[in-house]
Amino acid sequence: MFRPPFAARVAAGIAVTLVEEVQKLPTTAITLPMTAVSQVLQTGMHVQQTVTALAIKGDEALAVLFPPTDDQPSWATFDEDAPAPVATNGRGVPESPSNTSNNGRFELYSMSPTTDGQGPESATESEEPVATATGERPEIADYLDYDNLTLAQLRARLRSLSVDELTALLDYENGTRERAPFLTMLGNRITAATAK
Repeated sequence: MFRPPFAARVAAGIAVTLVEEVQKLPTTAITLPMTAVSQVLQTGMHVQQTVTALAIKGDEALAVLFPPTDDQPSWATFDEDAPAPVATNGRGVPESPSNTSNNGRFELYSMSPTTDGQGPESATESEEPVATATGERPEIADYLDYDNLTLAQLRARLRSLSVDELTALLDYENGTRERAPFLTMLGNRITAATAK
């Protein structure tokens, strides 16, 4: 078999590769901008990582030469530096830690029932029916164990109650604890139910 010289074979290989690349050109032209942007971003991230690594090494070297001081400037104040306010019960007497609440923004959803707003009820007190200013405790309050419900638990049960039951609960809440979130939720649900 006759073999062409090496230079001719290389030239034929270049010609075939050129034809193949010309056929791929439409696909390459579409993906070229995305590829270029990707490579630029990748290079930028690599440079940023290198600079950050150099800064960390520089911090370590400077910490050996100039040890950091823990002195805080006199003008710098932080929340941890200020003394915590002491909660009082309205008569100037500090409350015990068991009576203070630190539940943050979820307090309304996890608050314990209270008798007079001063502390949690005991188990025996919550089991006794509470009489309202308008009369006896409604039947629906007993059925739901209303006195022990959190706001989230009440919200979950509202859709299954009739307008009469909601009104009875609203009157009961008005006559006993008068908790604003509960009154608002019951009032809004009554409005929505009567609008249907």
